[in-house]
This record gives sequence, structure tokens and C-alpha cells, in this order.
Amino acid sequence: MDVNVRYFLSMNSDVEKRNEDNFVFLKKIGDKAGITFHTDDKVDGAPTVVFVGGGGVEGNFKRALPELKDPIVILTSGENNSLAASMEILSYLKNEGRKGLILHGSEDDMARRLKNITAALKAINRVNGMRLGQIGKPSDWLISSDVDAKVLKEACGMEIVDVSIDDFFEEVNKMTYEDNEYTLDLKKHEFDKDELEKALCIYGALKRLKERYSLDAMTVRCFDLLKPFKNTGCLGLAILNAEGIYGGCEGDMQSLISMVILGEVSSQPVFMCNPSRINSKDNDIILAHCTLPVNMPTKYCLMTHYESGLGVALRGHIAEGDATIFKCSKDLSRHFLEKGEITKNLEEEALCRTQIVLHLDHGMDYFTTRPIGNHMTVVNGDYKEAVEEFFNLLAK
Repeated sequence: MDVNVRYFLSMNSDVEKRNEDNFVFLKKIGDKAGITFHTDDKVDGAPTVVFVGGGGVEGNFKRALPELKDPIVILTSGENNSLAASMEILSYLKNEGRKGLILHGSEDDMARRLKNITAALKAINRVNGMRLGQIGKPSDWLISSDVDAKVLKEACGMEIVDVSIDDFFEEVNKMTYEDNEYTLDLKKHEFDKDELEKALCIYGALKRLKERYSLDAMTVRCFDLLKPFKNTGCLGLAILNAEGIYGGCEGDMQSLISMVILGEVSSQPVFMCNPSRINSKDNDIILAHCTLPVNMPTKYCLMTHYESGLGVALRGHIAEGDATIFKCSKDLSRHFLEKGEITKNLEEEALCRTQIVLHLDHGMDYFTTRPIGNHMTVVNGDYKEAVEEFFNLLAK
């Protein structure tokens, strides 16, 4: 990952030697964290950290503060009064109502945390200003998942854009879409060709709404498609998610927000799913849904949507191993986050089409005592610490 550095050099004597030592320090941290630091040739879109190279730089920092965006991450070397100067700077930031933190410790600890912090910073910068489309209202059974657009905007900068279901249906009736690598691959799979074409036309409708309203993500009241079109949004959402356009089911904006945060922190495709069954004895939970990003499973086949028997849904095999499960509340004030392990893929008849068994060492009581709605979000890989840093930095 590329990270820009705002470097404040110590005012002490022997500046040349201090400079040399500081850049050696930066390289060590960067190599351990898998980060390339840029002090001069800044990279557009890369997160920025402040490196306090030593004491006496507080005045220079104060003058540069208007150019820096919150939250400000202050990297210290542990030498040449770097920590003391950083503490003075952080104290000033707090007095000014600005957000920041000091990153200090052993090289290994700093590298590990910096890797997670920079992923979180990148996500914070990305989600600020994202436009999330609400296509139709939440499904009638989602009684706890409505979102206050103003509160969300204040919390992280995401904007909600209301799109009427009539606009959506009008686009579906055009019965057109543009082929791409995902549609072409889907057509190679064995399935009813007419039903597949109808489902791809729903994808085309969603993609045109994305362009018309400049959306970065969308959630769709998809069950409203069943009667007029005898089809579902499962396949369309699966393709959009593979293209990097977060797409959620049932008009569930709260889950879409969770998808965006987890996806931006991890840079991985996100599976929005239902908890279906818990085995408390083994700390296992079965999660299932009829859509997932086309680029997430190692293999997949095409089936109908579980509840209706209509449309086109994916039964995907998701790679077993480390995974992260996450859900946040609509105002980001509360969240559930755990590292788990996908231990098995199932093919049961009485569940939605893609089914995984997720083992959790901790947090099983969340599902029965303090759930945040019913849907969850899952990605392959361990991103628990990085997601925690996202919320830490928002609150600092």
C-alpha cells in the first residue's frame, strides 16, 4: 500500500544524521507493514500520516495544520524527543477539537498497527461522500433497519439517495444490458436461457440507475420484482458487487452501510447473508443467502431464488479459512465484529442457495441477545483489527 508522509524534521543539531536515521526508521516500518512511504512524490488517493522526526517541530506542525485532514495519525521514532513533541502536538489537536492519535511502540507493533490504520484511513477517505442508493423502501419485515440520512452523513459522510421503485421498474422494462466479463461467464453455465436473460436485464436496469444517480452502492426492495417480472435481483446484485458497486438485498440500508465499510477496509468482495442456524455447543453458525459477488466464490452454479423458486441465484463455494463477520448499527454507534473460520460449504434444501458454516471463538451470544438487525456481512481473511481501527479513528 502507498502512504503519503508529512515529515517534520527535528530542529536539533546534526540535521543530516537525524534525517538519515529517520528515513532508515521509516523504511524498516514500511518493509514490515508492506507499505511504501512517499515523502516527496505524493500519491493521489493514498492516506497520509504525520512523521514527527524529533523535538522542536510543534510550531511547524501548527502552521501546516490547515492542510491536514482529520483524523491525523502521528508516527514517532522513539528518539530525538519525537514522542515528547508528538504529545504536545496531540494535546494541541484535542484543544482545537481535531481528531488524532499517536502511533508509538516496538517496530513490529507499530508496523502491524500502521498496516491496519492505513487501511482504515483509506476507507474513511473513500466512504466520505459515497452515494448510497435506496431503491424502494426497506422490505416490510425489516422493522429495525431504517436509517436517518442526516445522522449517517454526520457520522461518516455517506449520503443516501432515494430512488423510486417506479424508476427501477421503468428501467427493467427496457429489457437491455451490456455484456461484460461476468455476464459472458454466467452465460457459459447451464441454466434456462430465457430466465437468465431476464435476470441480466434486471442487472442492466440497476447499472443504469447507478450511472443516472452517480451511486457507489445500492440496496433494492427486490421482492417487489416477483409479481410483475417473475424474477429477482439476485444475479444483478451479484454482478454489481463483483464490479465494485456494493449491492444489498431487501432495501436494507443498514446492511449496505456495513457492506461498504467492510469492503472498503478489506478491499475484498462482501457476502451479505442471513444467520440461519446456530450450534452453540461447537460455536458454529450457518449463514446463507441467494446472492453473493460473482468474483467471491471459488466455483458456482446457477439456481432459482430460494423463497420464490423464480429468477437466477448463485450457489457459490466460498474458500474455507479465516473470515471476518461484521455488522454496524445505522448511526455507527454500535457494531459487532469477530474473526472466524469458514469450515464448510453446505447444500441444504431448506436454506438460501449459498451456505457456509462459520466457526467463532467469541461472540456467539450476539445473535440471540443483542443483534443489529438480521443480516450479516462476511469477507474472506482476518480484518478485525483494521475494522476496529476504522471506528477508533472516527471517534478520536
